[in-house]
Amino acid sequence: MKPLRLLLSAIVILAALWLIVGEQMAGASADAVLNAPVVTVRADTAGDLRLPPRVYGTRVEKGEALASVTDVLVDTIRLNDLRMEARFATAETIRLQTDLQATIDMRDALLERSRIFRDQRLEEIRTRLDHARIRLAILEGGDFPDDLDQRLIDGLDRLSNRLPGEPRLDALVLDYARERVEVLEIALAAAQQGVFLGDGYNDSPNAEQRATELDSVIDGLQSQLEEARSRETAIAGRLNRERLRVNGLTGGEIASPVNGLFWEVLEADGVNIQRGDPILRLIDCDATIVTLSVTERIYNGLRIGQPADFRLEGSGEVYSATIARMAGIGAATIYENLAVAPSMKHLERFDVTLLVPGLTADPELGCAIGRTGRAFFDRRPLDWLRGWFS
Repeated sequence: MKPLRLLLSAIVILAALWLIVGEQMAGASADAVLNAPVVTVRADTAGDLRLPPRVYGTRVEKGEALASVTDVLVDTIRLNDLRMEARFATAETIRLQTDLQATIDMRDALLERSRIFRDQRLEEIRTRLDHARIRLAILEGGDFPDDLDQRLIDGLDRLSNRLPGEPRLDALVLDYARERVEVLEIALAAAQQGVFLGDGYNDSPNAEQRATELDSVIDGLQSQLEEARSRETAIAGRLNRERLRVNGLTGGEIASPVNGLFWEVLEADGVNIQRGDPILRLIDCDATIVTLSVTERIYNGLRIGQPADFRLEGSGEVYSATIARMAGIGAATIYENLAVAPSMKHLERFDVTLLVPGLTADPELGCAIGRTGRAFFDRRPLDWLRGWFS
């Protein structure tokens, strides 16, 4: 029984030694800290700075207004000139629209007048043709309507009842009546097609000719109106660009470029600043990294892209990580734009940077800048136990 106890004790002692040595010999960082880039917010324009009070370390959202700059001395002469040109262009467009509409209304009125003239002229020709046919029928001795005025028949041979230009010799009266009928039939056929022969020198009424002339005027006004609208659009574009330029020079709100923490104020409220002057600094929480240092032996066994494990101090949860940068010894310059600077002991060892996606995605721990932990690059004997508790 005693040898068995000695054997079990030896096994326990050897297992404990193996665990202790395995845990200590596993590749691990000497120190590790959550870090993030520092973003400097600069003034877009020159002017007076308005910086509302804000507590250091408060969270800021991307696009949130942090400060404002106002310049009351910005030059607006060009902007005022473009505004005047825009008003002139608008007035010209309105004038052309008015002229075009007035011309169209006049043209429509003339066309209506021409329509009335055509209808009445056709009625006139038809009436004259009917009477001419009646006279021809009387002269030829043919039948005529019973309700015809008897006085017209009785006085047909009187010279006072003859038409102007009608022959006074009875022998020619019949031939002239036939000519009148044929001429009026030709005039009626032409008038039904829109051509009027009665004027001798004109095939359409004066109103229709004037309406035709106005069609050319309307085409010219429409072209001028399109040109005026194009000019108005071009001036409006120039005016908008100048307005944006003046607004930019006048100043306005300065928004946060990142999601992060309010970190440092570089200018006081109410001071006059110039374009490009730094105003404040923010921590970019969307780009959180882990900076750490290792011994030379461990450093020489690492490579970029190698997986690693990271655990925050006081937490049992282990996050998967990836080696993103290996800066080596004395890597002080790479910390110039990071929130947490390295210690002297850190610079005496070899610098390594990790990307921890799971930690960055955590809303609580993703921006816990300065919190420490440890990184591990090798498998350890108790990893199975840690994973089971996790």
